[in-house]
Amino acid sequence: MSARAVVFANHDVGVRCLEVLLAAGIDVLLVVTHHDDPHEALAFASVSDMARSHGLEVAFPEDVNEPAFANGIAALAPDFIFSFYCRQMIGADILAAARRGALNMHGSLLPAYRGRAPVNWTVIRGETRTGATLHYMTGKPDAGDIVDQEAVPILPDDTAFDVFRKVAVVAEIVLWRSLPALIAGRARRVPQDGERASYFGRRRPEDGRIDWTWDAKAIHDLVRGVAPPYPGAFSIVRGRRLRLLKTRIEHGRAHLHAAPSLYIDDGACFLDCAAGGVLRVIDADVDGEPVAAAALDRVLGFQRVLPLQPANEVTE
Repeated sequence: MSARAVVFANHDVGVRCLEVLLAAGIDVLLVVTHHDDPHEALAFASVSDMARSHGLEVAFPEDVNEPAFANGIAALAPDFIFSFYCRQMIGADILAAARRGALNMHGSLLPAYRGRAPVNWTVIRGETRTGATLHYMTGKPDAGDIVDQEAVPILPDDTAFDVFRKVAVVAEIVLWRSLPALIAGRARRVPQDGERASYFGRRRPEDGRIDWTWDAKAIHDLVRGVAPPYPGAFSIVRGRRLRLLKTRIEHGRAHLHAAPSLYIDDGACFLDCAAGGVLRVIDADVDGEPVAAAALDRVLGFQRVLPLQPANEVTE
């Protein structure tokens, strides 16, 4: 039995999951997406390009819940509505238009990490695994019954972008193995355990500000969690914007300075962190310009060692 669907989709997860629907013979009536951001074009796949290459109709509404647009979705009478990384909360009127169910692919192992930017949050908080979850949509974000989910590992030096790539692959796997049961009306529905739920909101570029009182792992996890193509972890040092783009925890290296300090040693740059940990700075930039880590002393104007105050503004 075939099915008709309206698909809300963005980025790599959207492209992969839309490809799964087409491979499974789903009649995709409309693809709803956003205009591609030129700053993201090199990092993320384009849903609109992929959809048009298959001759699908594509819409770019500013507000997916605007009444006229929602009425248009209802007029299509889809069996399913799928959301694959849609940037907007889909309202009740649109969800009700799906005669056989409205489902979302979320980038975490629900009920953990409901909400926005789940991949970034899992890395920032030092998790060692996450995944993709296919679930029914309700009026509450990411709270509906689970159809299926699959885990991926988060390695110690994985960035959020690395993890996002893994999540995109397992999202494809989860959808592919769930579709036959969905189409046949036999898909399982497992209620989420609200006692185990956690919720995280949208991240802003300002949330990447480094707190020098944190230990090495916390700073390393922040760097990984917001590394490009995301805005990056930063601090204002001597009036200049320093971004740490890639770091590594140096296990076993001696901590040389009592206070958090950036220093150059033997042609490399290190960060002595609070609580004794040490990070190697591998990639950085200053005021948006790439800088070799070992040249940060010259660029920032310090002699081998730069103490970092608890506050982010370092003026001396």
